Amino acid sequence: MEPLLIAADSPHRMELIDLGLDLAQRAASFRQALPEGVMTALADLVRSMNCYYSNLIEGHDTHPVDIERALQNDYSAIPEKRNLQLEAKAHIIVQQWIDNGRLDGRAFTVAGIRELHKRFCELLPEELLSLTHENNHKKITVIPGEYRRCDVKVDRHIPVSPGAVPRFMDRFEQVYTSLGKTDMILAAATAHHRLAWIHPFMDDNGRVVRLMSYAVLRETLDTGGIWSIARGLARHVDEYRRHLAACDLPRRNDLDGCGHLSAEALAEFTKFFLQVCIDQVKFMEHLLQPDRLRSRILLWVEEEIRMEQLPAKADRVLEAVLYRGILPRADIADLVGTSARQARRIVAALIERGVLKAATTRAPLYLMFPAKLASRWMPGLFPEV
Repeated sequence: MEPLLIAADSPHRMELIDLGLDLAQRAASFRQALPEGVMTALADLVRSMNCYYSNLIEGHDTHPVDIERALQNDYSAIPEKRNLQLEAKAHIIVQQWIDNGRLDGRAFTVAGIRELHKRFCELLPEELLSLTHENNHKKITVIPGEYRRCDVKVDRHIPVSPGAVPRFMDRFEQVYTSLGKTDMILAAATAHHRLAWIHPFMDDNGRVVRLMSYAVLRETLDTGGIWSIARGLARHVDEYRRHLAACDLPRRNDLDGCGHLSAEALAEFTKFFLQVCIDQVKFMEHLLQPDRLRSRILLWVEEEIRMEQLPAKADRVLEAVLYRGILPRADIADLVGTSARQARRIVAALIERGVLKAATTRAPLYLMFPAKLASRWMPGLFPEV
């Protein structure tokens, strides 16, 4: 699987480093521009977004509203749909674990990657852990965290034999855990393909690969989990797959690096990957421009008040949360100019609609971005269906 990195003498290295630095600067600027409370709410929504688009790449279409229902233990009566809801919930639980820093420093390690797979698969229903081998048609059960025990074929690519997987994974860890920050950013892409190329598990390799890259970017760039590479990859899924397939091929000629696989293809995929990341940061920046976001949310709340779906002056509470990020409950009565009882009624209505949240009944309030309101508040984030 050599080369695993963009070589120091690669003609593409400076361009890729520039893209990595641009991504790092944009990610830092975007995070710093958001109030803490808004960032927390956005990270919750991005987990659903990441899950939706990562599953979509695998051909599993579970809409974010159904994902949100699954998080509230509201499952479909249709078994197939319920299984996809459970799969989506598993993805979000694992990403929450990553966002809590539990994979920091371990995303490229054998133990970390196996734990990712184990945590995800342990939460899946039995039906999604049962496969039929395409050659001998025998039933195979996916064992969470365990390497595959048979040969497989992924499109035209034949991954390494099961007996070789541990050696290749050890080499993977040896190379990718000894990098500086700049090379770590590039490795979010190069390791992305090389882990997919090894195909260490019987199933769910794609999700593990994308979660690994998400974890690396989150830690290296301190993203706060407020944007997602998965959305960009899903929106360019054909190009994504073409790049991955090209990286599977042997080197093209004597000028194409000195490893077995194509160095040119790996550099081209890295460029594509970083450009997709930059596009996603730009998209989220545009979506969360304070004045535009405020206008969209306040227009919605004004309509809800007119239809008597929310009490009067609920707009003042939401506007304050948007400006401050976090709003102490003691401030609300003065803010809306009502009695404490009426202030509590307004807050209760906003919490019931899922647009405000608090850790306890007395804790400060912060904003939520419900998936069912995404088309109004954050158009373009999800499909309109």
